[in-house]
Amino acid sequence: MDKAIILTGGLLETIHAKTAHGLLRSSERFDLVAIVDHISAGKDAGEVLDGKKRGIPIYKTVKELVEKEKETPIRYAIIGVAAKGGMVPDGIRSELEDVLNAGISIINGLHQGIGDIPELANLAAARGLELIDFRRPKKFEDLRFWTGRIKDVKCPKIPVLGTDCALGKRTTARLLTQAMRQAGFKAEMIYTGQTGWLQGGQYGFFFDATPNDFISGELEGAILDCWEHKKPDIMFIEGQSGLRNPSGPCGSEFILSGDASAIILQHNPKREKFKDLKQYPDFVPAPEDEIKLIKMYGADTIALCINTLDMDFEVAGKYRDQYEKALGIPAIIPMAEGVERLVPLLADFIKNYQPQ
Repeated sequence: MDKAIILTGGLLETIHAKTAHGLLRSSERFDLVAIVDHISAGKDAGEVLDGKKRGIPIYKTVKELVEKEKETPIRYAIIGVAAKGGMVPDGIRSELEDVLNAGISIINGLHQGIGDIPELANLAAARGLELIDFRRPKKFEDLRFWTGRIKDVKCPKIPVLGTDCALGKRTTARLLTQAMRQAGFKAEMIYTGQTGWLQGGQYGFFFDATPNDFISGELEGAILDCWEHKKPDIMFIEGQSGLRNPSGPCGSEFILSGDASAIILQHNPKREKFKDLKQYPDFVPAPEDEIKLIKMYGADTIALCINTLDMDFEVAGKYRDQYEKALGIPAIIPMAEGVERLVPLLADFIKNYQPQ
């Protein structure tokens, strides 16, 4: 794997650095060397993330990192944030020239292309370095329409949806994939965002970089590719946003176009308003209401996963027990407890699954 560093522009301790958080937890595509974050400098990145030391240091500046890691052959600097509007944050943009001057290529998953910034594009070209803006939309001739061939897929397809965005849907999907593999099943994950690809995902597409007419077809195509090449026992699909998030309603595509076999729902009991919409009058729906809406789309919800932002484990555990009793389905806290408790449920689902 290529050695890489991550730029977070002082946002490492916030949910805006969820790309960095995912890469810190695991990646089959990159070997992470260090983080550049002036707010958390001097700490271990793992301890900042979740209290687990990972031996990945945080430096204040790119120049300091390069000096301390001068014997390490770093190939890439990854922009590790998911900024609102997809623009490169000022705190990171000011560091990109230092990265290129250090002979390090840049990988960017934001909507704003680094290659579209003339001074950076010229500097990269002069030094023979790569600027990889991997979230650029595909050419229209390369995009796929929905065909209905999704019915050729004969294994369960389980989207992990959420009542809002930034709740850990991708992380839960990844944990479920790993847990089912460890239990002896052939499990695959369909990524739909930048971090899933950065972590090494083989099958997927970039949902919010795809023209609306082609989203259903690109989703179907990714699932078909996975089925044709891997023939898994089960697939988990990374959801995006939430069915009722007004700034980016999403979820029906995964249920309908992805021919969902069942749903796993992610929720944070403490989040009353949609992310970044505290002034908007609508509230994040309660899990029981979202489960009813999902049922109207034609899918059953078989488990609830709890995101623990802004609460400790004891509080989250009380919510878990309350939801499980009220909803009549398993409720788990993935980041604190793991997802192994869902393995028998999913194993039975595979055993009893009858494609339609």
